[in-house]
Amino acid sequence: MRLPCEVSVVSRLLPSAGLRGPGRAARALLSLGRPPGGGRAGGGVWLLVSTACNRPGTKYQLKENIEQLFTRFVEEGKATIRLKEPAVDVCLSKANASLLKTFLSAVKLANSGTHEETLPLSTLVPPKASEVEKPKTRMTITSRKEYPLTRNFPYSLEHLQASYCKLARLDMRMLCLKGLRRLDLSHNRIKKLPATVGDLVCLQELNLHDNHLEAFSAALCSSTLRKSLQSLDLSQNRIRALPAQFCQLQELTHLRLDDNELVRLPSKIGQLRQLRFLSAARNKLPFLPEDFAKLCLENLDLFGNLFAKPRPLVPDVQLKIPLTLLECSARAVIDFRIPYGRHVLPSHLCDDLDMSKTCPCGRACLSCFIQITVTMNLHSVAHTVVLVDNMGGTEAPTLRHFCSLTCYSHFLDRHPEGIR
Repeated sequence: MRLPCEVSVVSRLLPSAGLRGPGRAARALLSLGRPPGGGRAGGGVWLLVSTACNRPGTKYQLKENIEQLFTRFVEEGKATIRLKEPAVDVCLSKANASLLKTFLSAVKLANSGTHEETLPLSTLVPPKASEVEKPKTRMTITSRKEYPLTRNFPYSLEHLQASYCKLARLDMRMLCLKGLRRLDLSHNRIKKLPATVGDLVCLQELNLHDNHLEAFSAALCSSTLRKSLQSLDLSQNRIRALPAQFCQLQELTHLRLDDNELVRLPSKIGQLRQLRFLSAARNKLPFLPEDFAKLCLENLDLFGNLFAKPRPLVPDVQLKIPLTLLECSARAVIDFRIPYGRHVLPSHLCDDLDMSKTCPCGRACLSCFIQITVTMNLHSVAHTVVLVDNMGGTEAPTLRHFCSLTCYSHFLDRHPEGIR
């Protein structure tokens, strides 16, 4: 029987000699068994405590040698075995609570010397180095030669970097790393991300800089990444547009989209209320979505985009009079906040409702609207703004939508300064 945990062996004689005990607990493997060649008449069951610094370990006889067991915090994976000879306390921590209870039950039986034949004992031999080493939480791979082809990644990894490895797709072994918090796959040749990346429930940072991605799937945006992902780097890829569901990544604080082929940003980007750093330089954006004005950023970089000249007096009229039945019903669903979902409506109608526009009057519009572009000073949404062009500009065109000619006329009357 073996128990991996952290152990600190404290001598009870040290305080009387004016000495201090050891400091931190060390990663260890506790084993219950008999010494090699001990057999059944070898003096009962022994406890072997092995650490990375002392793999052969230290043996303690258990039969009638336990003074007391402290199990008050066993549910937290903590316990203490107080031995009579030598006068030491074996302090256990960071153990699996269920395994610890089973181990302590076996220790009690070994102390009493009864029913030893029922104990799952083994020969006491030094453990493998991997069994007593501290779990590896970081791994950095920066070349194809370093990439592990024949062995698995350590399951304890929290930070994995695999750059310059010429990966054409995501290694499925990475999806088994349930404790992974940061995944860096920059400088590879990945074309598509599997939806199962969303199963990495602890993932906070995802770096896909300099790959061959052409899209970021809607399935990823609807996965558990919605609640965990805080930093996303999609720069230097081949992405033309992000899905409407992208705005479900509510915990995003850092987003890099530089050097792609983006022709638009998500229309509901204002829903990313935690976003503080946004960089989308050197793309093909002609304008910004209307929702962009709802952002509250610390740093914004939109340099090198193909922004069009605002034309508030040249509207794109998509109105149909009278309004279609679809338009009327869609506006009613949005305006009256009627719940909807794919269990009630066809998926394409749900997508259309998710992409609805909002008129300045507060009413929604779906496919019947008047669209114009107006100028917005980017300092209104960001504290620090990188110039959008070589002329020192900090303004960019944004879309505006109106549900009727009346609302458009009111806008022209009330905002003459925006008409330029």
